[in-house]
Amino acid sequence: MVGDWLKANLIVWRAMMGNRFEGKVAVVTGGASGIGRRTAEALLEQGARVVIGDRDEALLSECAERFDPASSATVRVDVTSEADVERLVMTAAHRFGRLDIGVNSAGVGTLSSIRDHGVDSWKQVIDVCLTGVFLSVKHELKQMASGGGAIVNIASINARQPAEGMAAYCSAKAGVEMLTKVAALEAAPHGVRVNAIAPGFVETPMTAPTRSAVRAQFVASIPAGRPGSPDDIARAVLFLAGEDASWISGETLVVDGGEVHREYPRLLSGF
Repeated sequence: MVGDWLKANLIVWRAMMGNRFEGKVAVVTGGASGIGRRTAEALLEQGARVVIGDRDEALLSECAERFDPASSATVRVDVTSEADVERLVMTAAHRFGRLDIGVNSAGVGTLSSIRDHGVDSWKQVIDVCLTGVFLSVKHELKQMASGGGAIVNIASINARQPAEGMAAYCSAKAGVEMLTKVAALEAAPHGVRVNAIAPGFVETPMTAPTRSAVRAQFVASIPAGRPGSPDDIARAVLFLAGEDASWISGETLVVDGGEVHREYPRLLSGF
């Protein structure tokens, strides 16, 4: 019943939006929850065929039940494994014949002072948030080299705004922003654009454990007066992936309600 309802509403939505991504094929890492999931949904709503990659098998099964198998596929992928990432990208090519859009959204975070930061947790954040994006971009570019395309990496305002206790995350996201610039230079001759989005505080499963007092600090730091939603970021992703951004590459679009212009919450003192 839910599937029938969704399909009916997708038809109505596509008619209203003009199927902006009709005929396009996308892969989305971290696509089974949060920003990645809403982005995958939005691409499907606007006519794309989407391969959703995630390491959470339960959430992938939920996506497989929810989305039309004629226009979607799910793949279990650990973005720190090059073999997994390559398999994800090749699934798009084999299942739908091409790849036009890559959205690299998988991420994790940790909270620790530098002096107490374990090396293993440091490596996990760097591996997922930076190396995972590198591997995704690498294989997406290989597949797009002959036909062009658009890649959107999910960075963070923490690429530019330091936060106590978030050395690994801030460092990884700063790396994503620079990786995006380098990739844009290398990809341009092949007709591929590479951009990034820097979200502020967005309510997702990853931020859900944030304590109420700290969440209040975040909201207070946002001039717009509210936290972001996955839909806020998904709409920005679709802009950068679409024809309206055809002369934009190597840029990072900050989507944060103005948060970056205020002092960042002091997380170590708040936990």
